[in-house]
Amino acid sequence: MSSTTSDRKTPRGRRRGSALSAFLKPGWFLAAVLIIAFSYFAFTFLAPWQLGKNEAIGERNERIETAFHTDPVPYDEIFDADGAVAEDDEWRRVTVTGHYVPDAETVLRMRPVEGTPSVQVLTPLQMDDGRLVLVNRGWQQARGAEVPDFSAAPDGEVTVTAVARRNEATPDRAPMEGEGHLQVYGIDTGQISQATDVELGRDFVQLSDEDQPGVLNPMPIPKLDRGSHLSYGLQWIAFGIMAPAGLGYFIWAELKERRRVDDEESEMAGAAGAGPDADGADGGDGEGRDVGKRTRRGARARFNDMLWDDDDLSEPPADTKTHEHSRSVADRYGGARHDDYAKFARRDEERF
Repeated sequence: MSSTTSDRKTPRGRRRGSALSAFLKPGWFLAAVLIIAFSYFAFTFLAPWQLGKNEAIGERNERIETAFHTDPVPYDEIFDADGAVAEDDEWRRVTVTGHYVPDAETVLRMRPVEGTPSVQVLTPLQMDDGRLVLVNRGWQQARGAEVPDFSAAPDGEVTVTAVARRNEATPDRAPMEGEGHLQVYGIDTGQISQATDVELGRDFVQLSDEDQPGVLNPMPIPKLDRGSHLSYGLQWIAFGIMAPAGLGYFIWAELKERRRVDDEESEMAGAAGAGPDADGADGGDGEGRDVGKRTRRGARARFNDMLWDDDDLSEPPADTKTHEHSRSVADRYGGARHDDYAKFARRDEERF
């Protein structure tokens, strides 16, 4: 028995080994590499990118809220000698006194405001000590690439209350002259200084109140909401976990299916081996085979006894009268005879 069992288990073990080797094919290998790379990218770049934006927006919102609950302060209190403002002081309100310099005015183009095509007007303000700070006087609605008409900056000395802003990155496109204005694509005071030949402070201010001298449409303050960056970051983390988990599930399902097929093939092979020449129950020796043959012959004899006697069609065998199951077996395998002839014989006896 032990030798037979071990012989049957060895092929199954080989088949399972071949099932595992199927995952070493190029298709499975490429899928695993791509999924691992995606998870790595999601954890190291995509999720930190969105979570970082959420954190930055949260800090900005706190600064804005704090700034607008604080009274305006003089320009020199938060701006240094180079006209730079610290990051923590951005969005603070300051007061600046001086006069506008319209000859060095520029127009910021292709910068929508509140979803509306517009231009923003950037005019330097020269303070009493000669330093110049760039003032974003607000925006004016535009049609396409055209520069709309807008009000000129007032003459004389003015005092404005503005919001401190940090300098923007240098845009990819250089300033251009068009429609009677110097037009720029970003608020980079260094680039604007070179284009206008005036020395501007590093950072700038913007007018956000309607009653300020020289204001057009005041620049809006960003909304104090965080957006969907936090949920996006959590989604990338979830995707990074689900991708390898999904790969593991598919591998498990494939192995389970292959094992089921192997088990069915083994059962079919065992059933095919248990035919007329199969080993007996005593381990496969000659005596067992003889016992098996005698048993099968006895079964066939009993089956034949359950059929009707072909010589006597009038009555079935006595033992079949008490075994309805035997009649159904005989009917199924074609050895049965109905009593039609017996009925004719009884009719003839009654007639004569």
